[in-house]
Amino acid sequence: MQSSSTYEEALDRATTLWGIEPQYWDIWGLQHTTSSDTKKAILQALGVNTQSKEDLDRAIEQRFFGEWSRLLPHCLVAGESQSKQVVASFPVELADARVRIDVGLENDIPRVWDVDLHSLPVLESAEFQERQFVRKTIPLPQDAPLGYHEVAITVATLHARMPWIVAPDHAYLPENLRAGGLAIALYAIRSRRNWGCGDFRDLEDTVDWLADEVGASFIALNPLHAIHNRRPFNTSPYLPNSVFYKNIIYLDVERIQEFCTSRRVQRLWTSPAVQQEVEALRRSDFVEYERVQALKMHFLKLVFAEFLREFRDSSPRASEFRAFIEREGEPLERFATYCALDEWIHKRQPDAWVWTDWPEAFREPDSSETKRFRDKHWRLVQFYKFLQWQIDVQLAAAQKHGRDRGLRIGLYHDLALATDSYGSDLWAYRSFYAAGCRVGSPPDDFSPQGQDWAFPPPNSAAHRESGYRLFIESIRKNCRHGGALRIDHVMRFFRLYWIPEGVDATRGAYVRDYHEDLIRIVALESFRQRVVVIGEDLGTVETHVRESLERFGILSYRLLYFEKNASGEFRRHEEYPIQALVSSTTHDLPTLAGFWINEDIEARRRAGILSDDASYRSWLNARAVEKQRMLDALFAGGFLPGWFPRNASAVPELTGELHNAVIGFLASTPSRLLVINQEDLAKQTSQQNLPGTTWQYPNWSRKMQFSLDELRSGKQATDFVSMFRD
Repeated sequence: MQSSSTYEEALDRATTLWGIEPQYWDIWGLQHTTSSDTKKAILQALGVNTQSKEDLDRAIEQRFFGEWSRLLPHCLVAGESQSKQVVASFPVELADARVRIDVGLENDIPRVWDVDLHSLPVLESAEFQERQFVRKTIPLPQDAPLGYHEVAITVATLHARMPWIVAPDHAYLPENLRAGGLAIALYAIRSRRNWGCGDFRDLEDTVDWLADEVGASFIALNPLHAIHNRRPFNTSPYLPNSVFYKNIIYLDVERIQEFCTSRRVQRLWTSPAVQQEVEALRRSDFVEYERVQALKMHFLKLVFAEFLREFRDSSPRASEFRAFIEREGEPLERFATYCALDEWIHKRQPDAWVWTDWPEAFREPDSSETKRFRDKHWRLVQFYKFLQWQIDVQLAAAQKHGRDRGLRIGLYHDLALATDSYGSDLWAYRSFYAAGCRVGSPPDDFSPQGQDWAFPPPNSAAHRESGYRLFIESIRKNCRHGGALRIDHVMRFFRLYWIPEGVDATRGAYVRDYHEDLIRIVALESFRQRVVVIGEDLGTVETHVRESLERFGILSYRLLYFEKNASGEFRRHEEYPIQALVSSTTHDLPTLAGFWINEDIEARRRAGILSDDASYRSWLNARAVEKQRMLDALFAGGFLPGWFPRNASAVPELTGELHNAVIGFLASTPSRLLVINQEDLAKQTSQQNLPGTTWQYPNWSRKMQFSLDELRSGKQATDFVSMFRD
């Protein structure tokens, strides 16, 4: 391989090889060139030495040598309609040798055969580090079923193994699917029986209301991921402690068997002090995360102590628990160990809030000290496994209840993009993240300085080299017990915007990923679990991204506020794509009522985000234009009566007619799925999350305006009910 003639040439070659884009176009059509400093910083985060031209050349040479000196690729992901084969590399001296092929098909008898390499043509050849290699195509069983297989080959003294994933060409998507649902933040549900936070029994009661009164087909949930439940920084469901496991505050503690059978637990539960605390938490307009967790954890530990007696007796429940632990394997072991360490260390060191503050010996999941802790404190580790088991049991029951009550899809789950930099996933699997960079987004009209989301990007090479095992787990676990899965920021499969440490979001660059592999794995898990997949594709989206998603049967995610033509006017309802989900808003955007009275703009001003009067006036002027355009689109489509004011300034707030017109507009699109947010159901003006704020706004804690009992009374949400019945 020839060396580069200049440092810049070597840098550009490395940039291309490691998937760093040399430029990107913003939403205004302006081209941004990736600077040399940004290229170097990202390459360094990926482990590339960029000190000199010679260092870069060596890194490039070593990468190519690594790829050619391996008999097999790290992983092969292929579609069911593609030819079953793998391109293998051989030292030139073995190019005519006899090779043994061993294919272990998932749930099938292994197949073993020999191939004479001299009978196979050479695809290409190369020389690296004074060694010559050739590549040849090895045929694989053409009748291999969908699934996770393994290919091993042996030639002379060389041996290699490779995961082989055969995926469907299309994600699960029922024919003629057309359905509507309600998007709720589970924590926000009010009821007369919960402990101050919506739980899985509230979820089943919401199912009953939808089945009896509305006729909706699904409930779209906020991400249920485990979080630290500490305000104001650790309550976002989109910044999880772990994407593999769920938040314990959603447990219905009273439904756990030992809660009902233990006299000790019942005496404590009925005590005046506990009942007063529960009632106070129910009355609060906001979820008191710390108090809810503390109360539930107290009872859950008592319940677990009762369960341990059965566990020793090998009861049926103990057998179910063991089966759950065995099925979950290493991810559960590491998550439970992290939770146990977090609790144990914080009790002894109250200022140690994150794992980077722990004693150094415990910062590694496989250290001898961590292993000794796990053995010594096995009950505490088992306790956290027990909680995830009970969550799994209750969530499964909720999905079954939804399907039994006639909800065609049932539960619609949400997989976050982010992971908390100080959470269990990063502690447990640090090598799967790139240190030295954060994920964000480039400048746009919503965030002129770009966005810095402050979490590390994935190390794509590490994921591929592992056969995508963690990615598979994340999709599989979040598809479980649901009928639909929304993937937050689905563009992550194609590229992510990386921001090097020490610079702001305007100086980042896009880094590409193995999108075909990732999408095919999603399609396989979707097909196996019969889960419809929705890709949240808002923002700066390349044309080929949406084309690829449509080809694989992944629904687009279209919001009323953003669907406009080139002149800035709102699209007509018939112009929306069929392969899509439509909605009025999301947790991060204004509600319909809030949009109309500018509540989101006023909230930004109160929070200090719009402290400049000129910016404030600019936002108000732009909103006035948007409201008029929305009104024009509704009139053009015939969704408003002739007597309704045609000038937006004459409509000071969201009237019933205007609300119904917007819902009718969305329901009339040809798109497959329609979602109405809980806030729009009740015409609330405040949104769940105000981007760019933490303590300045009550993010992720505002409860629903109406309780479940009020909804079931039939006196509320009449427009919503009528829309679904019509």
